[in-house]
Amino acid sequence: MMLVNRKRGEIAADLGGKERALCLTLGALAELEGHFGAADLTALTQRFSTGKLSAGDLLTIIHAGLKGAGHTFTRDEVAQMQAEGGAAGYARIVSELLQATFGGDG
Repeated sequence: MMLVNRKRGEIAADLGGKERALCLTLGALAELEGHFGAADLTALTQRFSTGKLSAGDLLTIIHAGLKGAGHTFTRDEVAQMQAEGGAAGYARIVSELLQATFGGDG
């Protein structure tokens, strides 16, 4: 099992058959602000709190989290990665990543 630092907002997720670290760094958050057209972090968290995320949104968040953790996958490579549980698995990964980033340990 991969060791991650939840206090830094890191999570581990099985993507593409391998356990990988994800983290939404400041740069990753800025990228997400641009993608979602959010003026600031408050607007971004409000957007996420609606729970209405498309498959493209999930892909963008997972890609940003992988980049934030130092991976160099392209968006297309991330799009080809499988997650246990299919669509529900991708949603779980994004939910856990957002909770680690914005919601602390709980």
